[in-house]
Amino acid sequence: MKKSFKNNQLVLSLVAVLASFLVAILVMMLTGLNPLHFFVALIRTFSGYDVLRGNFNPRYIGEFLQTSLPLILTGLSIGFAFRTGMFNIGAEGQVIMGSLGAVCVGILFDLPIFIHLPLAVLTAALFGALWAAIPGILKAKFGVHEVVVTIMLNYTALYLSAYVLKLLPGSDNQKTVDIASTALLRSDFLRSITSNSRLHWGFIVVILSILVFRFIIDKTTFGYELRAVGFNPSASEYAGIKVNSRIVYAMIISGAFAGLAGAMLSLGTFDYGRVMFHFENYGFDGISVALLGGNTGLGILLSGLLFGILKSSQTMMQSLGIPLEIVNIVSGLIILFVAMQYGIQALLSRFSKGKEREDGSV
Repeated sequence: MKKSFKNNQLVLSLVAVLASFLVAILVMMLTGLNPLHFFVALIRTFSGYDVLRGNFNPRYIGEFLQTSLPLILTGLSIGFAFRTGMFNIGAEGQVIMGSLGAVCVGILFDLPIFIHLPLAVLTAALFGALWAAIPGILKAKFGVHEVVVTIMLNYTALYLSAYVLKLLPGSDNQKTVDIASTALLRSDFLRSITSNSRLHWGFIVVILSILVFRFIIDKTTFGYELRAVGFNPSASEYAGIKVNSRIVYAMIISGAFAGLAGAMLSLGTFDYGRVMFHFENYGFDGISVALLGGNTGLGILLSGLLFGILKSSQTMMQSLGIPLEIVNIVSGLIILFVAMQYGIQALLSRFSKGKEREDGSV
């Protein structure tokens, strides 16, 4: 018997992406836009090659990769929560708190690079983890739903971070002083080979995070307990698993991944702390990344790169006459089709059975 398409997450994700692109092409044609320009911008973003002019610029590759790093980490954050039965809507706030922790360490401490940089990165993960522990504890102890708490904590993190950053020495109403070079992820080598893009060493943190994600969730007894509690808390408690502590741990680990995304922004992309009063939506985009990636490490990596390409190509699309709304349409359609995965599964299963009957197989 041929391999069934049922439960094949890769096929479902590819169908969702292709279907969203087809609908986007239709929208562009109906509104008088040239779909070719849309794909020219995408190709140049991830390959650096301009098919219209025939030249190559590696800067585009570096920029799209550095844009993808925090998206992958927030995708890991949301994906880990989903795999353990939690719905962490607070990744945005945890990103902000992680960035705050990294900035504080980067500005207030004077240490050698082999201590300063790891300390700043780990502090970002710690701040994100502690911020996520709040809804975890409230759910475990008092049954308060994590969605409500995490949404409120997003706004708390936003304004608390702005307040603290403005208190740091040398800060103004827009940003802090530059973070010490010993605490930065920036790399002169990576910038030199990508035509002075903002690509930095954070990609190593992302790779390690994916490995940790997969190891914890798939290879350990602890990860099995986390997934069991998310699937059925009552049965898990009957089996002797400490349900309350596992709920808190699941949120802590999820928050740590989001906190690392904050480090990618402050220590890698901008090199200073930004006083903001609006969300950048890295945490919310992480939901899309996790859903498209099927909440698996490899899937989240690939979907994070895809959303990074879409996000990075916006400026180039505008220069070619493609409005930013087209990218938003594609992103939204991807999630719509992922949400329709059960219907897609049924269609693929019917198609597979039809092919088997034509081939005379069982």
